[in-house]
Amino acid sequence: LLLLASACTPIAQSSLNSQGNPKTLQRSDQAYEPQIKTVQLYAAGNPLNPAVTNLAQQNLMLEFDDLRNQNDTYYAKILHCNYNWTESGLQDLDYMTTYNEFPINTYEYSVDTHILYIHYKFAVPPVRIPGNYVLVVYRGSNKDDIILSRRFMVYNTQISFTQNGNLIGPGRIADLNQQLNFTVDYENLNIMNPLTDVHVNIRQNQRWDNQASNVKPSFVREIEKEIEYRFFDDTQMFKGGNEFRFFDLRSLVYPGRNVAYVDKKVKPFKAYIQKDKSRDGQAYAQYNDLDGNYTLDNLDYNKNMAYANYVDVNFTLSSPPVKGDVYVAGAFNYWNLNNENRMHYDTAQSAYTANMLLKQGWYDYQYVVKSPTVSPYAFEGSHFETENLYEIFVYYRPFQPQADLLIGYLRLEANPR
Repeated sequence: LLLLASACTPIAQSSLNSQGNPKTLQRSDQAYEPQIKTVQLYAAGNPLNPAVTNLAQQNLMLEFDDLRNQNDTYYAKILHCNYNWTESGLQDLDYMTTYNEFPINTYEYSVDTHILYIHYKFAVPPVRIPGNYVLVVYRGSNKDDIILSRRFMVYNTQISFTQNGNLIGPGRIADLNQQLNFTVDYENLNIMNPLTDVHVNIRQNQRWDNQASNVKPSFVREIEKEIEYRFFDDTQMFKGGNEFRFFDLRSLVYPGRNVAYVDKKVKPFKAYIQKDKSRDGQAYAQYNDLDGNYTLDNLDYNKNMAYANYVDVNFTLSSPPVKGDVYVAGAFNYWNLNNENRMHYDTAQSAYTANMLLKQGWYDYQYVVKSPTVSPYAFEGSHFETENLYEIFVYYRPFQPQADLLIGYLRLEANPR
C-alpha cells in the first residue's frame, strides 16, 4: 500500500502562471500553466460550437490536455458574473443546484506520442439561473492553484428579436464594415428603465478581443416595449475583416494544405507553415473557413486522438517592420495577445516569426497588430463580403436577484455560404 501510494504522488507544480507571475484569477479564457494545452469548452457535442447553452437544456463539455505523464487531482467550480464579466456578488446557492466543487475524473493517457500528455474531459454541471459564468479548474484542495478558466453563457429566452435591413449606402464604409440592425421586443417583461437595466453585447467569430460591450440603443419605445439598435457610422460597426488563413496538420505522414514541410529529425516534429505575406489592399477572395476556430483530428492512426501528436508549428510573415506588436492569433490561443503568441522580427529574413506547440488538427489563424497608430487588420485587410458569425447577448438586471441575467441570445451569419 505504501509503494502504491508513493507511485501515485502527483508531480509537484509551480504556483506561478505561464508568464511566471503568481496566479490571479482572470474572468477570461486563460491557461495559467504552460503544460495546460488545447482547452476547449463547447456546447451540443460539437467543439466548433460556442460555449453558449439554453437554461432548459444545458449541454456544455470541457476538454483539455496536461502535458505530463502522470494524472493529477483537478476540481472545477463555477462563478456567476455580470454582463461585463465583473463578479456578480451572488452566493453559490443562488445559482448552483449542488455544492460548487466538482472532481474531474474522466481522463485518458496519450499513446506512443512524442510528448506525453493526459487528456481530461468534464461535463459542466447545470446552473439555476441564466447569465455569464466562468468555469475555473484548480489543483487538489487549493482553490488558488488555478490551472485554467473559461467563460460560458447560459440564456433563458424572455425577449424576441427582429432583424432590420442594412442601412449602409455606397462608399468606403460599405467596403470595410458589416452592419447589424435589430430590435429587441420585451413585451413579456416589466422593465422599468430599459436604458439602465438592459445591456447588449455583440461578439464576432467567438472573439473576446474585439467584442462590442454595452452597446447603446438608437431608440427606446416604452409603449411598444421595443429597443431598437441601428448603427449609422463606422464607429458602431464591425470590420468585416478577411477570411481566415488556415493550415492542415491532421496528418504528419502526408501534411495537408499550407504546410511547407515537416522536420521529423527532432521530436516533437517541427512543422513549417508556408511563408505568408500581407493581404491588405488585395481583392476579396471567397473560400470557406472555420471562422477562426480549429478542429482536432488525426488521420495517421484511424482518427484515434490518443495517438495525436503535439507539433512545434512555425509561422513566418514576410513584411517590413510595423510600428506595433504583431501576433498570430485564433481560437487555439483563446484570442489572447500575449508573449506566447507575439511574433519577433527577423532582420535576416525580413519577416516576423513565431512558433507554437499545437496538437494535430486543422487550424484557422490571422495576424493581428496591436498598435495605437496601425490598424489591427494591417496584414489581413477588411471586406464587407467576408463571412462572419455574430452573436447578440441581451442582459437584464431585475430587482431580484441583483445580477445581470442573460434573457436573449441570437446567432446570425453575415454572408452565409
